[in-house]
Amino acid sequence: MPEIPKQTGRVTELIYIYHTIALAAGFVLDLIFGDPRWLYHPVCLIGNLISVLEKGIRKIFPKTAKGELAGGLLEVILVCICSLCIPGVVLYLLYRYLPWAGMILETFWCYQLLATRSLKEESMKVYDSLKHGTIQEARHAVSMIVGRDTEELTETGVTKAAVETVAENASDGVIAPMIYMAVGGVPLMFLYKGINTMDSMLGYKNDKYLYFGRCAAKLDDAANYLPSRISGLLMIAGAFVIGLDSKNAARIYRRDSRNHASPNSAQTEAVMAGALDVELAGNAYYFGKLYEKPTIGDPIREVETEDIRYANRLLYATAVLGVLLCILFRLLIR
Repeated sequence: MPEIPKQTGRVTELIYIYHTIALAAGFVLDLIFGDPRWLYHPVCLIGNLISVLEKGIRKIFPKTAKGELAGGLLEVILVCICSLCIPGVVLYLLYRYLPWAGMILETFWCYQLLATRSLKEESMKVYDSLKHGTIQEARHAVSMIVGRDTEELTETGVTKAAVETVAENASDGVIAPMIYMAVGGVPLMFLYKGINTMDSMLGYKNDKYLYFGRCAAKLDDAANYLPSRISGLLMIAGAFVIGLDSKNAARIYRRDSRNHASPNSAQTEAVMAGALDVELAGNAYYFGKLYEKPTIGDPIREVETEDIRYANRLLYATAVLGVLLCILFRLLIR
């Protein structure tokens, strides 16, 4: 077997270190600055790609169940290839010729793709509206971060929606992207974001997307299966660290982590409900239609506006534990 040149081995070692630095630095930048709204977000570019491809593919494939399934599959393949390969090629070239520039870009992309602070800020807008504004303002604020109808929500309903969103996105917006970056760098992080964005745009069980979006929804379920469960366990640990009811969080997680149509969404919601000693989920309206859904947790006490703040504390504790776990993983496989 030919011997690997020492210089090549050194470059590979440096790039490995750069990947780990980019993960840690990107996380810290996200906590400090939040989403850089002055710059066009890469997820918006992915969203535009999904929309353009959908329009073109729908013109080509027949409007039958099989035709839409095939078209949806092609959409998934093309979006995944673009999401993975474009940042992968850019970083490959930079790391090959300008490694320091590659580390800076990978750090910045990691910073953009994590959503810890922006999730907190958006949910706290709901909190501020409930505390100092009107119910109409609170409904509008929560409509920016949830998919359900919000026009008729009570103060309790608005609060529950915000808490549930923080819980679910602790996995989708924070821990899962971290895990994929820890495994395969920012290109794999982009691939995950492409899959997740497709699900949010195409994964509806309505007449338009029942078949066309099915492949995107199933792939998102698969991509989130392990990360959502890791997120749930990290959230239980986070509840213990910040003094919430970690024992009840673990109990509700074991009992209610499958109380959702998605195999993944209830993982962190169950922990959140248990840690706060409240009942979450239940029936909700989407596009004017009532969807009956099981509840998660026990109503040990009533949901209160302050629960949004406690949910964000648990989000941050989970995020810190998550990045430490990912860095440890990279050190162990080095």
